[in-house]
Amino acid sequence: MTPSIAEQSESGRGRRAFIGLGSNIGDRVAYLKAAVAAIPDVDAVSAVYETDPVGGPEQGMFLNLVARLQTELSAHELLDVCRQREAEAERTREVRWGPRSLDLDLLWIDGVTVDDPELTVPHPRMFERPFVLIPLNDVGADVVPDDFCPVDDGVRRVGVLSELEGP
Repeated sequence: MTPSIAEQSESGRGRRAFIGLGSNIGDRVAYLKAAVAAIPDVDAVSAVYETDPVGGPEQGMFLNLVARLQTELSAHELLDVCRQREAEAERTREVRWGPRSLDLDLLWIDGVTVDDPELTVPHPRMFERPFVLIPLNDVGADVVPDDFCPVDDGVRRVGVLSELEGP
C-alpha cells in the first residue's frame, strides 16, 4: 500500500508517533518487553501502569504503557507492525474487549489523520481513557488535552518496564 501524502515524512527524521500497549494474560511483562523491543524507531517508553479492565467480560488487570517513536513509517505500516507484534504474542480475538496477551493501538502520529475501515488516527477513544492518557502524558504531554487531570481512576504506576520482572 502506498502511503498518502499526509502519511509521508516531511523531513528525513520522520514523524513522532505513539503506540499504546497492554497485556492482561500470561507473562504480561514479557509480552510488553518483547513488543517494545521489536517495534522500530522507539525513542521513549512511559512508565508501566496496572489498570482495571474497561468493557468486555470479567477479566484480570492490565499492564499498560505508551511507546513514542520517531519514524518514517506510514500509519498503515505502523498498523502492520502492531498486528505483527500481536501475532507474535499469539493474540486471539474471540471476545470483543476480552482478555489478551498483547494489545497494540496506534494512538497518534503528528500531522496525520486517517479515517478508513482499517484504521482511524488519532485513535477514536484515546481521549476518553485514563489508561491511555496517563502513560501518554509521560512521553507526549503536549498531545494530552490541557484539561486532563490525571487521577487514580483505576490506573496505578508499577514501575519502569526495564526494571520489572515477569508474572
